[in-house]
Order: sequence, then structure tokens, then C-alpha cells
Amino acid sequence: MSTQHELERTIQQILQPGRGILAADESTGTIGKRFASVGVENTEEHRRAYRDLLFSAPGMSATISGVIMYEETLGQQSADGTPFPVMLERMGTVPGIKVDKGTVALPGAAAGELVTTGLDGLPERVAAFRARGARFAKWRAVIDIGSGKPTEACIQANAHALARYAGICTAAGVVPIVEPEVLMDGEHGLARCGEVTEAVLHAVFHALRQQRVALEHILLKPNMVIAGAKCPQQAGPAEVAAATLACFRRVVPAAVPGIVFLSGGQGDVQATENLAAIRGLGRAPWVFSFSYGRALQSPALKGWAGKAGQVAAAQQAFLHRARMNGAAAAGTWTPASEKRA
Repeated sequence: MSTQHELERTIQQILQPGRGILAADESTGTIGKRFASVGVENTEEHRRAYRDLLFSAPGMSATISGVIMYEETLGQQSADGTPFPVMLERMGTVPGIKVDKGTVALPGAAAGELVTTGLDGLPERVAAFRARGARFAKWRAVIDIGSGKPTEACIQANAHALARYAGICTAAGVVPIVEPEVLMDGEHGLARCGEVTEAVLHAVFHALRQQRVALEHILLKPNMVIAGAKCPQQAGPAEVAAATLACFRRVVPAAVPGIVFLSGGQGDVQATENLAAIRGLGRAPWVFSFSYGRALQSPALKGWAGKAGQVAAAQQAFLHRARMNGAAAAGTWTPASEKRA
């Protein structure tokens, strides 16, 4: 199979109607913070057991088409000894991998602005991850809104890195998820988020063109256009959907096959409501779906809390959120379906 056909096959499998991506790629430090919130020690075995709980949830593949893993998780096994990538492939879920190396302060930019690292040695790492079963990858850039932020330097540095990463991945037959996240921290309103998101996406697609990345072979993982968490005036789902779609129509080329939203700190049900509202606006050139982390996992983590006897209940909590988001992506979710469940 040619590289082009391999990329197209992976994208087609991920973008199946009513299915989306589970982002289970928390770093060791990040998962440690999540574990601490429910009183679980951050050990390798606990990390393995928790990911196994999610991946082995009965019927998960009905609504989860892909899973993004951390490098440690990619090399781990389920309780029966099956490597996680093999386990996921067998159930029809595409294994993916986080390939960036986290963020560092960006010299010359505003205080607190960050740039994502990990380009050094990336071709070799992507090839190795592909050999271990990963068929798509993720690289996250973070853009903060605040006084004097974001700077053009921050936007351009992160856009360039995202484009370089995407080019490396497609050359290796690995689908890149391009994730420029405009953070929802802060006091900014809906309109300001829209302005920054448009500027960031414009820069990202310009950089992708400069790096000669075929847009048909990527997936975009953006934030929704949403007010900052500290903003006193919060927009409802209809406003979020209208602002998000208006922004994307200005700057996201129709050649991009799919947009898999990040949840970005939204509440569990809020992320579902907003996705359903965006999907409900009607015709768009892209497939809309989800690539959620906390918005899928939070109820399961609380339900599990490290106790083996609560695995089944935690899995049901996870499956419920997966089903709700799958329905939102398919255009069939309603508030009543949440209540019935």
C-alpha cells in the first residue's frame, strides 16, 4: 500500500460517523495530577491499569475510532498480555501517539508564552512509533490570551513547528493531528477568542502550505470559539457554534477532511452540548467530531479511584460519555438523551 493510500485509509477509519478520538496521552506528570485528585498513587502499574480500564471497556469501539497514547502507554499491555496497539487494532480502533516533547518558554515573546518542542530526531521517532503500531500522531501548541498576548512571534513559532511536524508525519505514512489550542483560561470574551483563533489558524495553514503538506492527509484539532473561563459573560451552545463555524469558514480550507475538537477544560456535558450545536448548524465542508481527554475520562477516573472493584462502574461512566459525544458527532444528541441515560 502506498503512503498516500495508507494515510487516506487511516483518516477514513477515524472519521466514521458517530465515532471520535479518545485522548489518553497525558504525560506522566499530568496523569499524576489527575490521579492525585482521586487519591491514586502515580505508579507505572496504576497508569497501565487505568488505560487498560478505558481501552477494554465493553463496546468502546462503537463510538471511539482512535486513541492517542503517551509513549509509555504505547509499549504497555492489557491484563491478558496483549500490547495496547494490537488490542486496539483488533477492535477496529486506530492506535495513535503523542510525539511532541512539551512546551518551553519562548525567548523574545511576552511573559508566559510557550513554544512546543520535539522536532529534533522526530523523523526517527515517528518511524519507530509507526513500527510499534501507531498510525496517527498528535502535536499540541498552546496559545494564551492575555495582556499583550498572543504575540506574533508566539503564533508564528508554533505554526512553523506544527507544519514541520505534519510534514514529517505524512512522509512516514502517519496521519498528523494538528492541534493549535487557544486556551480558554482568562477573562477574554467570545469575540476576542474568535479573533485570536482566526489569526492562529491563518498562520498554521500558511505554514502548512510553505512546508508543502497535503491538507487532505491531516486532521485539525482546534479549540472551539468560546469565552474565557473567568469571563463574566459566558456564551451558550448556539453562540459558540455560530462563532466557531464563522471563524472556520474564513480560514480552514475545504481540503481538510475532518475537524476533531479538543475539549479544552470545558465541562463534560458542556463539551457535548457545544459539539452537538456545531454539528447541528448544517452543511460544512468538513466532518466534525471530537478528540476529548478530560471530557471523556473525568467521570471514569472519579468512579475508579484506583479500586479494582469499581472498574466496571468506571467503564460504564466512560462509555456513557463516549456514547453522548458519538451522538453529538452524528447529529442525534439531545438533552433528553442525557437525562434518559
